[in-house]
Amino acid sequence: MKIGTKSVLFGAHCFFLHPFFVAMAWTKLYGFPFDPRLWIAFFVHDLGYLGKPNMDGPEGETHVELGAKIMSIFGKKWSDFSMYHSRYYAKNHGAQPSKLCFADKLSFSYTPAWLYLPMVNATGEIKEYLRNAKKAETEHWKPVEGQKIWHRQLSEYMIKWVDEHKDGRVDTWRNSNRHAITDSGVTS
Repeated sequence: MKIGTKSVLFGAHCFFLHPFFVAMAWTKLYGFPFDPRLWIAFFVHDLGYLGKPNMDGPEGETHVELGAKIMSIFGKKWSDFSMYHSRYYAKNHGAQPSKLCFADKLSFSYTPAWLYLPMVNATGEIKEYLRNAKKAETEHWKPVEGQKIWHRQLSEYMIKWVDEHKDGRVDTWRNSNRHAITDSGVTS
């Protein structure tokens, strides 16, 4: 079973848990999600990880396309809403991240480590996440080792990133290839 499938079934993007954390974050940012289309988006936006061999690689980055296709039954606006929940996918396509992006990123901080870490260990996702956590060194992210430290730092990072960008400000923290942008403007 591919790692993306495991993620959707019982990992970081677990289809019966992750949508509720996204809804919690949405409520914090925008108020209670009364529109049923929002709830559908919360449940389908990450289904595209099914069958993917990685989470953050080229194949994993295309995970947004399935949710967008499903949401297209409500029109292009809703398709884009789901498609651009990935800040990297949005950047690569010259678009701004959707409001779903901010709720999705903030949802990480609502997912407690005691729940999240066993899930990503069971799927093996943690290996990719920790490998990526060692790469970037900017004022926003310092390389870390150790799962609990990583979870705590990423929670803080997501809260700060969402707070700084939720008003539509251009993301100057990372480029479209998942590389950190240093203070001098150079990517690492």
